Amino acid sequence: MTTVTLPTVPPPRRHTVAPGRSLTELTAWCGPLPLRRRRIPLAEASMEISPDAEQPAFRFAFDDRELRAVLTSERVDAVPGDRLQLTGDLDLNGVAFPVLLRLRVVERAEDRLLVVGAARLPYRLLRRATGFRLPWRIPATRLRLLVAAEFA
Repeated sequence: MTTVTLPTVPPPRRHTVAPGRSLTELTAWCGPLPLRRRRIPLAEASMEISPDAEQPAFRFAFDDRELRAVLTSERVDAVPGDRLQLTGDLDLNGVAFPVLLRLRVVERAEDRLLVVGAARLPYRLLRRATGFRLPWRIPATRLRLLVAAEFA
C-alpha cells in the first residue's frame, strides 16, 4: 500500500464589513459646487479571495430609498502608492452601468483591510442608462460615490 500526499489548497477567504464599520456617501455636483450630500447605508460589502483567481472580487450592496444598487468588481489593478483601481459594474434597476472605483489602502494587516475611495459617475449618462433620477430641484452634472470600508 502506498501513501499519496495531496497538495493542500487553501480554502477561499471571504472578508466582510462588520456593521458600523463602513461609510458610504452620494454627492451630487454641478460644476465645482456640491449640491447635495447624503449618506447611504451599506447593506453588505465583501471581498473574496479565491485560490484560482489572480485578483480578489469586491462586492458592495447599497440599500437606500434613493439608491438600491450593487457594485461588483470585474477587474482589480494595483496602482503605485498603495492604491487599488476597481473596474466593475453598478447594477441599478436591472442595468449594469460601468464604474471605475479608485481605492486607497489606508491600513493593511493579515486579517483586515481598510480602504477609502470614490467613483465619479456622469449623471446624465447614468439617468439615461438606468432611469436613476434625483429630485427635479437638483441640477446635477455628476455624482460622486464615496466608500470607506474595513474588511475583516
